[in-house]
Amino acid sequence: MKRSLIAFFVCIFGLFFQSTVAAADLPATIEKVKPSIVAIGTYKKTRSPPFNFRGTGFVFGAGNRVATNAHVLPEPGIPNSPELAILSRLPNGNATIRPARVIARDNSHDVAIIGFDGPVLLALALGDASSVKEGQGVAFTGFPIGGALGFSPTTHRGIISAIVPIALPSGNSIQLNEKLIKQLRSGSFDIFQLDATAYPGNSGSPVFDPESGQVIGIINMVFIKSTREAAISTPSGITYAIPINYLRELAY
Repeated sequence: MKRSLIAFFVCIFGLFFQSTVAAADLPATIEKVKPSIVAIGTYKKTRSPPFNFRGTGFVFGAGNRVATNAHVLPEPGIPNSPELAILSRLPNGNATIRPARVIARDNSHDVAIIGFDGPVLLALALGDASSVKEGQGVAFTGFPIGGALGFSPTTHRGIISAIVPIALPSGNSIQLNEKLIKQLRSGSFDIFQLDATAYPGNSGSPVFDPESGQVIGIINMVFIKSTREAAISTPSGITYAIPINYLRELAY
């Protein structure tokens, strides 16, 4: 009995210590992550405003590549459409808009890579999504509600509440819709369900480990919801993220 009580208190202390360490490391991790966060949109000089925000992205690789959701990018092949662009902050704090181009796009997993020219930006390290466990702490940084709150990266934190397939078989045929049927035909895959609230502008935000800053996923809500994302006035409190391994496969 005595040994059991000792083991119990050691376990509780260990969990408390791990939580405390993660909380202490998060402010330092956020400072490292923020320079790698960019706003993705389209740019047209004659438009007001010239830059039209579409979602969040983050720099990885050699510092000249940005990862985001495929649905954040404009549809290809539209004549006279505004050019793709990113808005980033230089080390001196000044914001700059740079032309961008699509490097690779995987619509089935809703991940994409875009490239830009000019000075490289600080890149985030990619982690291994296969080692992610339910219950572990995570954080994500992006631009919730886009420019409505200003283009200043904002961080939310939570846990991996579940690892679930993108398409669950419906209880009866009446509940099946065209979107779900397409997902079932193309093959389901597991994604991360987070106990955290994301907003429309967070699409493409990196989900990272609070201690190391390694990216383990990309915020996404399109696969789950019937509309693109929850209304700003009624966020669900549940967010979904694509495991980062699908970006690895696309990039390498």
